[in-house]
Formats: sequence, C-alpha cells, structure tokens
Amino acid sequence: MDRVNAMLSFAYSLLRTEVQSALETVGLDPAVGFLHRDRPGRPSLALDMMEEFRSYLADRLVLTLINRRQVHPDDFVRKENGAILLKAELKKELITAWQKRKREEIRHPFLDENIPLGLLPYSQALLLARHIRGDLEEYPPFLWK
Repeated sequence: MDRVNAMLSFAYSLLRTEVQSALETVGLDPAVGFLHRDRPGRPSLALDMMEEFRSYLADRLVLTLINRRQVHPDDFVRKENGAILLKAELKKELITAWQKRKREEIRHPFLDENIPLGLLPYSQALLLARHIRGDLEEYPPFLWK
C-alpha cells in the first residue's frame, strides 16, 4: 500500500524468478522448501533461498534508485482500493537497473573468486545441490559483510 513496498515487491519478483531458474538449472525442485511450507504452485525452495539475497540484491537496488532520485511520485498509480502500482516506465527502469546490477562483480565469500552478481543465485543453488547430494558437508549460505 506504499510506493517503497510496491518497488520492493517488483524487485522480489525479479529475484524469485532468478533463484527459481537457478534451482531448476542444477536439478533441484524449487517447490520443495525447507523454511516455507509446500503448497501447490508455490516455489518454496526458491522463496527459502531468496532470503540470502533479498537485502543485498533487491533492497539495495530499490534504495539506490530512491537515493539517486531516479524515482518520482508520478511513477506510481494508486488504485481505488488503495493499492499502489508501478507505471510501465518505472518497471522498465527497475529492470534496466537490475540487469546492470547483475553485471557487477563480487568476490564470493565461499568460492573465493570473483563472479558477477547475476551468477550468485546459480552458485548458491549449485552449492546447495552439492550439499544435498553429499558432496559438501555443510551448505555455505551467502553472507555479505
């Protein structure tokens, strides 16, 4: 019901899609989660894994756009029921910023090598698959300092 939450929801949907694709790529079922209850049509494992990236990828992106004054009150539509929606231009700007952010590189804390942020969900999905299959003793969650 507010502009920031509308932007966060949109960013989270982008993140969920990335994480779900990464899990499917490494052969894991995104519907079978550990933390979120399994429900038909709900990607529970993807929602679980999103928690590792939510603040670092999605929240930071939204806050950066706000702090750089790239978002304006007229970029939103308020519906009769009070819901706030993003206009098409803001969605486009968010997607563009998302794609740009995915190209940035970080040093992965467990792998100890530089990778683009866009590969972060895949690398974590791969580590989770290796743990489930017994190749890794513990799953190393993504923790950024």
